[in-house]
Amino acid sequence: MSKAFEKISSGLKESIAHAQGKVSGVVVHKPKQVDVAQVRQSLGLTQTEFASKFGISLGTLRHWERGDRTPNGPALALLNVVAKEPKAVLRALA
Repeated sequence: MSKAFEKISSGLKESIAHAQGKVSGVVVHKPKQVDVAQVRQSLGLTQTEFASKFGISLGTLRHWERGDRTPNGPALALLNVVAKEPKAVLRALA
């Protein structure tokens, strides 16, 4: 077996063990949850303005702020960056 195959096989076995709740060498990186309303308000934006600037549907933003849903995946990553470096994100999106 090649080294590449061994690494892929090992990674797959670790992933399966992790998915089954077993102790494995998997490291999970998950951005922390963000208080979306607080981030929006700190920028002085209305819901409509915030949704428009960051490419989020207004309905989704409202669900997040009410707590009906929570952001995940790329949206959660974006919101973490907006919370920490809003000016940089706004410059990049302009």
